[in-house]
Amino acid sequence: MNFIWFILIGLAAGWLAGQMVRGGGFGLLGDIIVGVIGALLGGFLFSTFGVATGGGLLGSLIVATIGAVVLLFGLRLIRSA
Repeated sequence: MNFIWFILIGLAAGWLAGQMVRGGGFGLLGDIIVGVIGALLGGFLFSTFGVATGGGLLGSLIVATIGAVVLLFGLRLIRSA
């Protein structure tokens, strides 16, 4: 059951990040991939800086979305160079 929540949060975070960063989303599978990688990146960044979100669904979505936005900014910088 946790795996299903992980995928759903990844999908939502990928879609939100695609809306926040210039350009659109990457389709269903692309948004899931961006969201899941963003969740891992966001978890790493938040733990590195010692920031806690309190957990739960909303905290996980916030961490995953911020990580996905950072990932998309990085990808766009690499692509434009």
